[in-house]
Amino acid sequence: MNKFFLTVHILAAILCVGPVTVAASMFPPIARRMLQSDAPDAGGLDVLHRITRVYAWASLAVPVFGFAVAGGMHVMDEAWLIVSIVLTLAAALVLAFLVVPAQSAVLAAAGQSAEVRSGVLSKAKLLSMTSGIFGLLWLVVLVLMVVKPGHTRG
Repeated sequence: MNKFFLTVHILAAILCVGPVTVAASMFPPIARRMLQSDAPDAGGLDVLHRITRVYAWASLAVPVFGFAVAGGMHVMDEAWLIVSIVLTLAAALVLAFLVVPAQSAVLAAAGQSAEVRSGVLSKAKLLSMTSGIFGLLWLVVLVLMVVKPGHTRG
């Protein structure tokens, strides 16, 4: 059963976390161009925002099956896993409280005047940083899952 849980855990990470990370990282540069445009079109941004939101919820399968795998492997007390759990929670919080709300604010400004759009431009620039932090957190979790520093059990 553990192999099944591990397979679903890895598959969910690839199919759910991957698209969220890509969509979140693609959003800021397109948002900056849209906010500086004379004729803003938020169509592509709307799709990226929807991908971010929907796949964020689907990504909840990753820690659910991850806990099942860790329980089956009896590694819940190992430092690499505890750090991975904390970083996964941090990534979820960055996504939920920084990335998604900033994307919503940018989309809300799409139909507004040039003055309003220019005011939101700083939020779009900050979104580049928060999206990068989100991706970096997942990269560190991936490395910890593969390398398992200090791992003592087979």
